Amino acid sequence: MNDASYEGPAKTIVGILGGMGPSATADFMAKLVARTPAAMEFEHLPLAIWSNPEIPDRTRALLGLGPSPVPSMVDGVRRLIAMGARSIAIPCNTAHAFLPEIRQLVDVPFIDMIRATVDAIVCEYVGVRSVGLLATEGTRRAGLYAAECERRGLTLVNLDPGEQGAWVSPAIHMVKTGGDLAVARLGIRKAAQRLHQLGADIVVAGCTEIPLVSQDATQIVSIVDATDCLASAVVLQSVGHVC
Repeated sequence: MNDASYEGPAKTIVGILGGMGPSATADFMAKLVARTPAAMEFEHLPLAIWSNPEIPDRTRALLGLGPSPVPSMVDGVRRLIAMGARSIAIPCNTAHAFLPEIRQLVDVPFIDMIRATVDAIVCEYVGVRSVGLLATEGTRRAGLYAAECERRGLTLVNLDPGEQGAWVSPAIHMVKTGGDLAVARLGIRKAAQRLHQLGADIVVAGCTEIPLVSQDATQIVSIVDATDCLASAVVLQSVGHVC
């Protein structure tokens, strides 16, 4: 077959808007590959990837402390569309707070990470009623999981601001900046334990940095990895089933 006869991949291209942060995007890509039912390399999904670590901080924007990430995110989405993407996945929970605004500026469907995670809880954890949240302060303030849990009849359990500031926010920062991951793991373990004490049946790792340091927390309570839920949703949309 010569180049002139090639008409592009048979499967629809999915665009990945990443870089928020780079380690989390790499983790998402690994989980996407693992979730794809492929025996050979050509059975994997065709992807367009734009990883831009210069997108302004989403939490700072939501707290009124920094510029909006929307222009950079829209630029990234448009680049992905130009690469042939017909749907977009964003492996960053907090970024989903800006989706309503972004949807007004681009004409492409998004695979919603928050909805995919809560849908997975409802489908896979029968009987669960209370869900603990480990996330950025921006995700908490935006009420992303609160709204989706309410829609599905679940109660969301949050840490108080002091606990969030002592354990979760520093852990996320350590992953993003290459800090002491042992300290980060301890913080996430303490946070998960506290959520369990507050009545959470399970806990959502609702920031893409958290699954990178949640191994110890799984010894206390079941952790639902939002990154993995998004990866599964992408595969399910593309091929109809997942590994």
